[in-house]
Amino acid sequence: MKIIILGAGMTGLSAARILTQNGHEVTLLDKGRGVGGRMSTRKIELAKADHGAQYFSVKSPEFRLFIDELITEKVISEWQVPQRENVRYIGTAGMNTIPKYLAASLNIQLNEKAILIHSQSVETESGNQYPFDALISTMPTPQATELFQRSQTVLSEADQRVLASIEYDPCIAVLATLNTPSTLEGGGLLLENQPVAWIADNFQKGISSVPSVTLHASADYSQAHFEHNLQEVGKDLLASVRDWIAPESIEQVQVHRWRYSLARQRHPHSFYKLEHAPVYLAGDAFGIGNVEGAFLSGLEVGKALTSLFD
Repeated sequence: MKIIILGAGMTGLSAARILTQNGHEVTLLDKGRGVGGRMSTRKIELAKADHGAQYFSVKSPEFRLFIDELITEKVISEWQVPQRENVRYIGTAGMNTIPKYLAASLNIQLNEKAILIHSQSVETESGNQYPFDALISTMPTPQATELFQRSQTVLSEADQRVLASIEYDPCIAVLATLNTPSTLEGGGLLLENQPVAWIADNFQKGISSVPSVTLHASADYSQAHFEHNLQEVGKDLLASVRDWIAPESIEQVQVHRWRYSLARQRHPHSFYKLEHAPVYLAGDAFGIGNVEGAFLSGLEVGKALTSLFD
């Protein structure tokens, strides 16, 4: 069976892996230059910085099996996040090492943005056509809704309710290289009722050979400043955490918008199938959310399609 997956983040990669293992012909299409989505690590000269997901935890036995595999392969390591009791996990060379590991043996077409869904194929911006028997969309639901409307995909009332029920919070991320280390204890700090919700020291995390930090603005601040001048926003956020990051230590600064950073309101099940088309919706907005939820969403939709077509 031919399966097209839109998005090569954790959900798409997880689904593709199990479907490929079960003999299906799977192609992942991603509009970006690399895999991982919000499992993202950026290089700034000699520095590295995780600027999407910062760490993750494990609750389910299915995800634990995958984590044990990653530990064996030295893809991840434990990290005791300050202000958190249970151990978390991070990529040994950055969070994007995890999706890169998953992607190693998969058929992934990068720089391929889906613009139309036909009855049995996907058309991309480059003009390519990808036939499918089933389609899995892992993109944020507002983007999926826009694609469905453009494609004149028939959506039932139930489909529309599911799509409309999911809500996201944005996040503005600031990456900065430093000429001296930050004064963060333990490599991370969660803040409440502040413009910055999270500070991470990527040098202390062990992913950067030189000092660099990542700031995540709070959902409220990000919402209020999302369309503002990013460089001014970056200066404002860095100034608010001068107690831990000395202004004179800051060298290079990059600011990134995550429009669909976190699903504030999720669909309760791990995936959803449109009523009148072989199209499945999955991602971290389905099920328990976050990194583990994204992986499990892909795993469950992959299992469902495997059992349906076996």
